[in-house]
Amino acid sequence: MKLNPALLLKNILPRTLFGRALIIIISPLILLQIISTHIFYDRHWDTITRRLSASIAGDIVMVLDQLRDTPVTQPAAQQRIFIKASEIFGFTISMRPGEILPNQPPRKAVNARIDKFLTHAIRERIHHPFQLDTSSFKDQVVIDIQLPNGVMSITAPGERLFSSTTYIFIMWMVGSSLILFAVASVFMRNQVRPIRRLAQAVDGFGKGREVDDDFRSGGALEVRQAAAAFNLMRERIRRQIRQRTDMLSGVSHDLRTPLTRMRLQLAMLGEGSEIDDLRADIDDMEKMIDGYLTFARGEGDEVAVETDLPALIEDLVLGWRRNKVAIDYHVEGQIKAWMKPRALQRCLDNLIANANRYGDHVWVRVGKRDDMTEIIIDDDGPGIPENEREKAFRPFYRVDQSRNPDTGGTGLGLAIARGVARAHGGDIILEDSPHNGLRARMRLPL
Repeated sequence: MKLNPALLLKNILPRTLFGRALIIIISPLILLQIISTHIFYDRHWDTITRRLSASIAGDIVMVLDQLRDTPVTQPAAQQRIFIKASEIFGFTISMRPGEILPNQPPRKAVNARIDKFLTHAIRERIHHPFQLDTSSFKDQVVIDIQLPNGVMSITAPGERLFSSTTYIFIMWMVGSSLILFAVASVFMRNQVRPIRRLAQAVDGFGKGREVDDDFRSGGALEVRQAAAAFNLMRERIRRQIRQRTDMLSGVSHDLRTPLTRMRLQLAMLGEGSEIDDLRADIDDMEKMIDGYLTFARGEGDEVAVETDLPALIEDLVLGWRRNKVAIDYHVEGQIKAWMKPRALQRCLDNLIANANRYGDHVWVRVGKRDDMTEIIIDDDGPGIPENEREKAFRPFYRVDQSRNPDTGGTGLGLAIARGVARAHGGDIILEDSPHNGLRARMRLPL
C-alpha cells in the first residue's frame, strides 16, 4: 500500500492550534539538543578524554623512568617510587615479579571512547605490552604493563579519566529546555485563549445566543482585528435582518389593508356561493401572507435562554391533543439547553402539523444522543419519496403540486422548521418511519 506523506503528517500533527504551536516550539528545542549533544560528544568529550588519557600515560612513563634508574635489587627504593606516585598521581602500583601477561584477546570495552584514547596514548608513549581493564572506569582503571622482570599493575582512579561534565551538561540542557517549554506553554496558552473566546462568540452568535455588543477578545493584533471584523459582521447581519423584517412587515400591513376592505365589502353583499368562494380566497391569501412573513422573520430578535425542552414539547403536544389529534409523546430524562423557545415551538409545531396533515397518528420522541438533543416526529401517512425529501425543504416547494393550501400547504412549513434548527446549530433530515410514514429527525446541540 502506497503511503501518502502529506496525509500521514496531517494525522500525526495535533488538531488544535495550541498543540501545533507547542510542536513548533518543541521541534527547534529537540533539534538544538541533538546538535548540541553531537557537538559535545564529538568535540568536547573527545578532546577532554584524549587529554586525560595523555596525562595518565605521561605519568606512567615518569614512573617507568624512575624504575629504570633504580636497581632491581633495591625493592625498598622501588616501593618509595610507588608511594610517591600514589601521593602525586593517585596511582596504586604493585609488582608481580616473574609473571607474564596472558596472550589473550582484549576484553570487550565497556566504554569504547575511553579504551580507544587510553590505548592510543599508552601505545604511543610506552613500548611494552599492556592490558587495560576499564570495566569500572567511573571508579578505577587497571593497567597491566609487561616489564622484563614481571608485570607492573597500575590502578588509576576513575576521576583521572571520567569527567562529570557529561551529566552536568545533560542536566543543564534538559532543565533549561523544560523551563523554556513551560514558559512557552504559558505564553501560547495566553495567546490561544482569545482565539477560543472568539470561536465561542462566533458559535454562540450562530446559535442565536447573546454576545456582548462590543465583544473584545484581546490577545495579539491579528486576533483583535478578527474580533473587530466579527463585531462589524454581526452588526451588518442584524441590520439586514431588521431591514428585511421591517420591509416584510410593511408589505404585510399594506396587503392586509385592501384585504380588509374586500372582506367588508363582501360582508355587505350578503350571502351566495360566489361570495363564499371569494371569502375562502381572502382567507387563503391571509394565511399565505402570514406564512411568508413567518418564514422571512425567522427567529427574529428572540433571545436564547436555558430551556426545559421536555416541558416545552409537552405543552405543545397537549395543545394538539386538545384539538383531538392522536399523538404519542415520550421523553428520555431531563434535557435543558440554550434555545429560543418561541422559535423552537414554531419549528416543532410546523413538523407536527405536517405529520398530522398527512397521517392519522403522530409519535414524538425526545432524547440525548452523545452531545446532541434528538427530537423525532413520526407519522403513518404516505411519506415523501426519497428523491423529493431534500427538495421539500426549499421555500414554496410542495410535494403535492396542487394549489390548494388545505392539501399542499404554502410550501413553507419545512423550510421554516429547518431554518430554526440550523439557527440553533442543528439540522433536520427526513427518513422512512417505522410506522410506514415519514420521520423528521431533528438534532440540536446541548
